[in-house]
Amino acid sequence: MLEAFVNAFKVPDLRKKLVFTLFIIAIYRLGSHIPVPGIDVKTARSLTNVNGGVLGLLNLFSGGALTQLAVFALGIMPYITSSIIMQLLAVVIPKLEAWQKEGEIGIKKITQWTRYLTVALAILQSTGLAFLFHRGGLQNAQGQPVDLIKHFTPPRVALIVITLTAGTALIMWFGELITTRGIGNGMSILIFTAIVAKLPSEGAAILQQKGLGWFSLVLLLGIAVIVAIVIVEQGQRRIPVQYAKRVVGRKLYGGSSTYIPLKVNQAGVIPIIFASSVLYFPALVSTIIPWQGFRNFLSNNVVKQDSPIHILLYGVLIIFFAYFYTAITLIRSRSPTT
Repeated sequence: MLEAFVNAFKVPDLRKKLVFTLFIIAIYRLGSHIPVPGIDVKTARSLTNVNGGVLGLLNLFSGGALTQLAVFALGIMPYITSSIIMQLLAVVIPKLEAWQKEGEIGIKKITQWTRYLTVALAILQSTGLAFLFHRGGLQNAQGQPVDLIKHFTPPRVALIVITLTAGTALIMWFGELITTRGIGNGMSILIFTAIVAKLPSEGAAILQQKGLGWFSLVLLLGIAVIVAIVIVEQGQRRIPVQYAKRVVGRKLYGGSSTYIPLKVNQAGVIPIIFASSVLYFPALVSTIIPWQGFRNFLSNNVVKQDSPIHILLYGVLIIFFAYFYTAITLIRSRSPTT
């Protein structure tokens, strides 16, 4: 594996793509440490990591930028959510369905509207985060809620919302740049980068709190899970296809047999990301609505990860999106334009 990685840098075109991808990742990680203007930075430094809940998921996908109140605190979640909405709307809106059948031109139109929707969702989510920061949604090292926007005025809130929205738009642009000029799918690489960035701190916390034995056990378990995921990802169902023989002039063509490879996990990790993104909406709503009773119900039954309602909703959404995304993939593969 290391030899293949070294050989990749020997090819000029591939080397440029790798260097460009690493450069974008470096900028992305830098933006995850630049604080948002209007935030009490001194108080923000006393924050602990957000563990559990939807905020913990948002912090994971942002590479820890949420606890640092950085300009990339929203991460890639608004883009993922807008992609879900556009794919769902393509099933019920004939115009979007017609765009999908137009091939590359139609895909460009859908992508453009996905960008617009991403910005709109970023504005909505950043407003919710601003209220959350002000109402003590995050805690310090002593477990006490803190107010990160002590001067909660409309101009300051507008500045925070604009900064977080611009950060999301910049991340979306970074992902598209990696896709077109770098290596692999840009959005997936940025998500992977954000998750991997949290591993050293999480590993150090386990080592400090539980000792070397637990740390080694968790490390071995993580490696075993990665191996199992790779095995499942490479698994495929081969459907045999037999081509009929045909005579052209005096020659006989065809008669060969091949197969259609169908992946066992056709949807990949997309259903889990989509389900997590959908469950972020109740957390966002609970920070905006004024009714305390309804907010408590959402926090205790929908947002809280160990509640039966949350577990049931999470499982149903994963199954739904796995079926939905697999069906979309198979329909696109049968389309004459793809």
